[in-house]
This record gives sequence, structure tokens and C-alpha cells, in this order.
Amino acid sequence: MAKANVRDKTINTYESMFLLGSAFAADLDNAQKLVRGIVEKHEGKVIVIKKWDERKLAYEIRGEKRGLYIVCFFKAPPEGVAGIVRDVELSDQMLRVMVTKGDHLNETEMAAVEPQPILPREERNPWDRPQWEDRPAPRRDSRPPGRGGREESADAMAKD
Repeated sequence: MAKANVRDKTINTYESMFLLGSAFAADLDNAQKLVRGIVEKHEGKVIVIKKWDERKLAYEIRGEKRGLYIVCFFKAPPEGVAGIVRDVELSDQMLRVMVTKGDHLNETEMAAVEPQPILPREERNPWDRPQWEDRPAPRRDSRPPGRGGREESADAMAKD
């Protein structure tokens, strides 16, 4: 009886951030099912999946101004990652995905992931902002000799 060649599949740990449209903000269970379905479709095994945050986007993506971020830690073969990214790009419900290796985290660290707080921007009154006329003018004598501007080249041409 001949032995079948069995190749050992490499399985890596990945961390990913899925960005879904704002419609999923109210329906977290369906959002997590959608993410889990895509990962498992490509031979992935979900370790931790949870809502990270729902935020305003820096710019509009496919007409969406807000998005729901889902963090997912999973184990999968390396070729499965390309399939996950491809499925997200073809999906109408998902806006973006970012997948990176997650070997640096253990399961308790994965479960402890929380969103970073958004710090409010410091607003300044227009009269507190520096104006062009308030800035000091550059000193003329601060340039090294021989590296001047027009006046030096004009003086050199006049001497000739």
C-alpha cells in the first residue's frame, strides 16, 4: 500500500481589523457573523472576535461617513489571507480590511484589546494663532559667505 504524501500546512496567527459600514453599528451580531464567515471560508479558525469601535471616518469611503471596526484574531494558512482580502474587496457590506501577523500576542492579550480614546483637538482662537508678521525675519548676515542669493551673483557679474 502506497503512502500518501501529506504536506504539513503552515498555520499562522493573524490579527485583522475589518471596517464595515455604519448600518452594522446597530446589528453587532450580524457584523461578527459576517467577519467570522469570511475567515472560516478560507480555512481560518477564529480565536477572538469583538467590536473595537464605531467612529467617524477621516474621509468618505463608498459613500459612508462612519464605520464600525471589528477586531479579529485568527489562525489560518498564509494563502487564506489573500482570499480574505479579496472577499472583503468584492463585498458590498465591508469597506476595508487590514491583516497583519499576530505572533507577538497571546490569547489573553488578544482578548484585552480595547479602542484608543479619541482626544479632542485643541481649538485656538484666530487671534491666538501666530501670524506671518509676528514671526521673526531671517537674518541676512546668518548665511555663510559665497552661498548668497541674487545680490551676491549680481555683485560678482558687475566686477567682471
